[in-house]
Amino acid sequence: MRTWVEVDHAALSHNLKAVQKMAGKAGIMAVVKANGYGHGLNEVASTLSPGVEVFAVASLGEGIQLRGTEKKKPILLLSAALPSEYQEIGSQGFIPTISTIKEAELYAQAAPVSAPIHFKIDTGMGRLGLAWEDAAPTLERLRAEGGLEIRGLCMHFASADRPGDPFAVIQAERFRTVERACHEQRLTGLFRHISNSAAFMMRPEWHLEGVRLGILTYGYAESPSGARVRTRPFLQWKTKVVQVKHVPAGFPVSYLSTYVTPEPTWLATIDAGYSDGLSRLMSNRGQVLVGGRRAKMVGRVTMNFTTVDVGPQGDISEGDEVVLIGEQGKESLWADELARWCETIPYEILTNIRSQPLG
Repeated sequence: MRTWVEVDHAALSHNLKAVQKMAGKAGIMAVVKANGYGHGLNEVASTLSPGVEVFAVASLGEGIQLRGTEKKKPILLLSAALPSEYQEIGSQGFIPTISTIKEAELYAQAAPVSAPIHFKIDTGMGRLGLAWEDAAPTLERLRAEGGLEIRGLCMHFASADRPGDPFAVIQAERFRTVERACHEQRLTGLFRHISNSAAFMMRPEWHLEGVRLGILTYGYAESPSGARVRTRPFLQWKTKVVQVKHVPAGFPVSYLSTYVTPEPTWLATIDAGYSDGLSRLMSNRGQVLVGGRRAKMVGRVTMNFTTVDVGPQGDISEGDEVVLIGEQGKESLWADELARWCETIPYEILTNIRSQPLG
């Protein structure tokens, strides 16, 4: 392969141990959706399996893929399912996350008797979930009707990654209000999970029965002052130099000549472009590692290739390894830095990678 991903599973195991230590009695729900955040769904799950209680994926398709290697652990589907998928979800033994009374009724008709579900409460994210004000009577109705076994209760924070943001506290209190009402109705023994990576780092009182960890496990959660755990990235994304040439000052580079060399230099064309997941937003902004040092992307990133200015040394050759994310020599580049160049977040950088992990 000329563009590929390398994943350090020893580092992933280190990250798991770090979060286990801080989770205490709370079970770890490992979020491995979107191909394990670009790290390889089945490969990541195999490494995490000994230390997690539940796996979480987005869709039925991801659940089926994961079940190919993970035979025992419960698999929770986080996204809303389609009615045509309900029967398959039930027969495969997956646990759906239900957000509306209609979903619950349709799933009860299609799934096996007493099929387990988790119910999602919308406390302010405004995406999926039952409005928190209506949650308690709806859950009581479902319990009375039977056909479904409500095993879990969850919500999603909208702004827990902003330390001190009062809205996260408001959301947590709304969830507590639902909990209290459920308790009064004797709907107890639920697996409650509200903490994402950001909330997990900052507020141990939100751990409850389980913590839903995604980006922290992959080494990219923000670590503000007071954060209780730190992890490290373990995915490296690499490619090769396919051509090197010496050019004079005033030499235009790539489509629309958005870059013109200010002085004589060596240009290297690397075998990665936006078809591989390298964003066009890195045009004339991004950097790579080659020859043990940083080199700037110059000109527009194209579908299959990107040009970098490797300087006046003339010491780079065709076939040399180029690091898009990772380490080379004493230098490093990680997805959070790429995200800043693209004015986005590490999640998008990682999940856009189309190269498959080696091994």
